[in-house]
Amino acid sequence: MLTRRLGLLASAILCGAGSAFAQSKHPSTGAAGKAGAAGHKGKEQAVPTGSPADTPLGPIDTAAKWAYIQDFDTGATLLEKLADEEMPPSSMTKLMTMYLVYDQLKQGRLKLEDELPVTEKAWRMQGSKMFVSIGSTVKVEDLIRGVIVQSGNDAAIVLAEAIGGSEEQFAEKMNAKAKELGMTHSFFKNCTGWPDPEQHMSARDIATLAGRIIHDFPDYYHYDAEKSFRYNGIDQGNRNPMVQKGTADGLKTGHTDAGGYGLVASSIRNGRRVILVLNGMASMRERGEEGERLMDWAFLNFEDVTLFSAGDVVETIPVWLGTAHSVPLVAGRDLIVTMPRNWRQKASVKISFDTPLTAPVTKGDVLGKLVLSGQGVPNLDVPLLAAADVPRLGLPGRAMAVLSKYVTGT
Repeated sequence: MLTRRLGLLASAILCGAGSAFAQSKHPSTGAAGKAGAAGHKGKEQAVPTGSPADTPLGPIDTAAKWAYIQDFDTGATLLEKLADEEMPPSSMTKLMTMYLVYDQLKQGRLKLEDELPVTEKAWRMQGSKMFVSIGSTVKVEDLIRGVIVQSGNDAAIVLAEAIGGSEEQFAEKMNAKAKELGMTHSFFKNCTGWPDPEQHMSARDIATLAGRIIHDFPDYYHYDAEKSFRYNGIDQGNRNPMVQKGTADGLKTGHTDAGGYGLVASSIRNGRRVILVLNGMASMRERGEEGERLMDWAFLNFEDVTLFSAGDVVETIPVWLGTAHSVPLVAGRDLIVTMPRNWRQKASVKISFDTPLTAPVTKGDVLGKLVLSGQGVPNLDVPLLAAADVPRLGLPGRAMAVLSKYVTGT
């Protein structure tokens, strides 16, 4: 196996790149540790006292008990703290409720103008409310706003009963969908996030769900960015502090005594989207400030870089006894990676392939691999494919090639 070190990506294969490490799909150095990061408007924000979260750049303190930050396009993990630990999800549960509602709308089983009945159970539900009236009917679109903007437990139950027949049966649908989406640390007993010792989600699962809502339902995600909604004569503002400030376009907040104050937020800047999940904070103010600080940190410290487009030639390697003397290698798909801002000083790439390579070669054959590595750089091991067929020479041609090698040594 011949291994060829190509050196720093900047000088080797990445001229003029830009945009995100796509595992599949489908939008100046800030400080790590205790140094903090600049605020959204350039103001210095104090770093809260708390145990650190893990990041590719080293530990960074956060007041959140549970935390997870992810690049939307690439799926790269930028920060995690107890990200797979089961925690009380409070009203962040309603994201799963809305996923199922949006899915019904997308399938045509429900329409925005449909009017759904308000049962006594929904009307009596405590906690945050949309203030629906018992015995009335409410449009689905109003109920969506009641859940997203007002975090209405009553609105969530109206939707759950209409889709599932009962809240209990709807919870079964929530669990089935969680399994389908790969949310391995989530279990639902209700549609609202009302405290229940058996109900839990993890920060990573919530990020997964948020990402799927944004990706799967672009026609409905705009509701998350609405700052207020008036229903039944009552005006209520969106409880998401980052939506109110215009620094995020969704998704949800939550609070229970057991789980503390939680926040799911997503923001897009210069075409790049980041998803943030925090939970276990001590106050609404801390929730808002910590969300802003860590979202700024994620954008300031990382960027999305296109390594190769699908058809780009990564390397050309010699072929022995073929109708062509060489064959180009390609990655076969776009390769996009989330990098720390100073990746040019840290990243290296190696290409390895078998030599000598003897014809015949078939387009699409795996002939080598590319390995990306470096401090703070995600490990990447990508197969390299033949970009063309190279048939084997006929007998006379092979004989001449062998004779030439014997005589000239090449």
